[in-house]
Amino acid sequence: MSSCEVSCLGVRTRVIESGDRDADEAIVFLHGQPGSADDWADLMREAAPLGRVVAFDWPGWGEAERPSRDSWDFSAGALATFLAAVLAHLRIRKAHLVMHDIGGVGLLWGAAHPDALASAVIIDTGVLIDFRWHPVARLMRAPILGDVLLPLVTRLTFRAFVRYYNPQPRALPREVVDRWWAGYSLPTRRGMLAFYRATPEKAFERLRAPLTSLDVPALVLWGRHDPAVPVEQAWRQRESFPSAEVVVLDDSGHWPYLDDPNRSAAAVIPFLERQLSGSD
Repeated sequence: MSSCEVSCLGVRTRVIESGDRDADEAIVFLHGQPGSADDWADLMREAAPLGRVVAFDWPGWGEAERPSRDSWDFSAGALATFLAAVLAHLRIRKAHLVMHDIGGVGLLWGAAHPDALASAVIIDTGVLIDFRWHPVARLMRAPILGDVLLPLVTRLTFRAFVRYYNPQPRALPREVVDRWWAGYSLPTRRGMLAFYRATPEKAFERLRAPLTSLDVPALVLWGRHDPAVPVEQAWRQRESFPSAEVVVLDDSGHWPYLDDPNRSAAAVIPFLERQLSGSD
């Protein structure tokens, strides 16, 4: 793996990649919050023999620039546009998206670029039908209250938040949570708040029809104990991806690829191998 810094739409970000940089087909990993491209390290190493693999940090997260809310639109649409700019910069014309949490904005890009979306791995995200934001998001969306609470988050309350969304029996590795906290700066928190406020609960429902007509190969991977996006949504992804495979990890929470990396890789890597070999 190697990393470099690129500037897209006036925002600097870090790109991590491996494989042939001249290849115009790639597996593209889109992280959620409160994470970064580093969250995909294990899966990227597993996927690297299959072809070009790429991950980057969303604006405001990881090692990316942290623009203010006055200078950057943190909406789902803006992030999807940023994805388009990164792919154009890297000369990737065909993408196999691996998405988690807010990384699901990649589906907005995919619906707008149907010839470029080759396949989708959907991890605790997707086209959420009849969905209601989880408690933390509702707090963030509340006028004034979210702005007041953000600076008050401590390491202790942050750990409690992570434990709530990834409960036992599979807690997240301590080093992952410590890395997230180290990057959880006030500008990052404000970007998260702006995303929640700019993204309606039913924002993605309009994607159901265009994605259903595409019916791209899809793998849905979910943690059964995810309180943020209930496991029922795993099966509802077939309303947008009719041919999707669905894998539910019984002991996992919101971050199954981090709390159970071996079982996650056992589902994701064979799926991607079939897509890259053209056998699916």
